[in-house]
Amino acid sequence: MQHSVIESVINQLLLRSGSSADVVVESTFPDGRLVGGKYHLGTHTITLYLNTIKQQCVQLFATDQYYLDYLMIVTAHELGHAEDQELVELCDQLDECTTKAERNKISLRIEENAWRYARALLKGMDTTIVETVVFHSLKPYYEEMDKEIA
Repeated sequence: MQHSVIESVINQLLLRSGSSADVVVESTFPDGRLVGGKYHLGTHTITLYLNTIKQQCVQLFATDQYYLDYLMIVTAHELGHAEDQELVELCDQLDECTTKAERNKISLRIEENAWRYARALLKGMDTTIVETVVFHSLKPYYEEMDKEIA
């Protein structure tokens, strides 16, 4: 994939969002986990891991045919974190959590906020692809909450 195409996708979303976040592109997430993107609150920086995003895309869709769409979705999600007006407060609450259940509930809220923003940013995109990614992204959070109820 040409770097200029990737840069164009990222810049298009930055413009659409109006975000002042810096975006850094790297190949893979450092510790080997399948993390496609990361937002750093302290530096207002989004890091996108292109090879990891491609791996996630192939794992979810059994093809890299949707790679650019997947890149857009991950970028929009990270912009959702960057623009979340509640994020500082929610992170403070996470630091003060005394139970795993509390921590899971706040973590889910952080992710849902980012996805709400991303969905708005991705209006006009194939909703099947977007919702598939969102579902698989949030699934572990819901499963954790289900364990607590059971």
